[in-house]
Amino acid sequence: MTESRPIDPQWAWAEYQPSDERPWNRRLAAHLFRRAGFGASWEMLAEAVARGPAEVVTDLLEPVDAQQAAQDAFAEAILAGGDPRQLAAWWVYVMLQTPTPLLENMTLFWHGHFATSAEKVTDARAMYAQNALLREHALGSFRLLVHGISRDPAMLIYLDSATNRKAHPNENFARELMELFCLGEGNYSERDVKELARCFTGWELRRDRFRFNRYQHDNGDKTVLGKTGPFPESDVIDHVLAQPAAPEFIARKLIRFLVADEPVPPDELVAPIAGQLRASNWDVGQAIGTILRSNLFFSPYAIARKVRSPVDVTVGLLRSLEATTDAARLASELGDLGQGLFYPPNVKGWDGGRTWINSSTLLGRANAVGRLIRDPKTRFRGGDLATYFTEHLGAETGEQVVDVLTQLTLAVPVSEPLRDQLIEVAERPGPRNERLAAVVHALGTLPEFQIG
Repeated sequence: MTESRPIDPQWAWAEYQPSDERPWNRRLAAHLFRRAGFGASWEMLAEAVARGPAEVVTDLLEPVDAQQAAQDAFAEAILAGGDPRQLAAWWVYVMLQTPTPLLENMTLFWHGHFATSAEKVTDARAMYAQNALLREHALGSFRLLVHGISRDPAMLIYLDSATNRKAHPNENFARELMELFCLGEGNYSERDVKELARCFTGWELRRDRFRFNRYQHDNGDKTVLGKTGPFPESDVIDHVLAQPAAPEFIARKLIRFLVADEPVPPDELVAPIAGQLRASNWDVGQAIGTILRSNLFFSPYAIARKVRSPVDVTVGLLRSLEATTDAARLASELGDLGQGLFYPPNVKGWDGGRTWINSSTLLGRANAVGRLIRDPKTRFRGGDLATYFTEHLGAETGEQVVDVLTQLTLAVPVSEPLRDQLIEVAERPGPRNERLAAVVHALGTLPEFQIG
């Protein structure tokens, strides 16, 4: 999406068809898994190449619940303690284990979109319930998701909707519903905010559950975004979603999340995805499927055009190497790196893109990679690193190790001099586990490792 070379939207959103000029290979499969769901193992990439991109995307879009019982049991154990900070460990565990990585990745996306922090909410069960709501609709109906989030206890607490009374309407949720959740800046007025806030009066919590208090609700007519009426119940949400700006706003965010951080996609490129959202009654899964199957997604306009988030860097590395680790410690490190799960920095969520990178976070990322790969609690398919490379990757020589690792973890190839340096690290004297860990740690320091 360069400003000097406009992209033909018809070409962009047409389904990518592998050809001799644009072959479907391990590199493109790795790109798909990095964007859709935190990376993939060597074996998964081989299977993906054999199956073809369309079939792989279809499978990614079809959630299964193979790990649900174990995830629920872990969550219940954490919730019994009542500490919302421990929920981040549960979510890291889910991300590492899930058989539905796209679903989990989109749940993380919506967590940033409908950003709610346990710093203010403090109720672990409320935060967990919101996470479940995001997951339920992450690949489904955005309309149902917005309706659900408007009555979600954690959101009611976070944006002060639980104290919204007709005598003193609170504008926080009304403002964010239009500015951050559905329409974007410039597509509403201050009068719209005030009138919309009246629509949500009387929405409160009773015994930690949503309750509509008709005595505190303003039943009078309101004028919101050009329409006047009493807007009973949550009709006003459908009115907000009916605005032309709404599908364009969500389409643009999806394209940025899945395709490229910069530049902002032009209107003509956004229009087909926005139109699909509108025509499908807000079926987000359909739009995501179109993006992930598209020519644009498998082109230089998308490959290596995103800065990897802390979750992408750490969870992506571990999933690529079929690794498990101390989830609580990793969750804490994610907070140190600027992406504390359940603790977004503000109602805007994480800005992402270039904001992930500065001199401090670059060092922190590299240290996190080195720590993770050397942690005795990190196991690679149940064993140590040397066994994993030998038995499961078939990588014996330094050259084989480096070639496998760079294909698994990097969106762009390294230069020959840099490749030679990495091979030299892999072939130094000393225990093989430490030599392999040193190579992975060295990769984590590279600029190429920060983009995906």
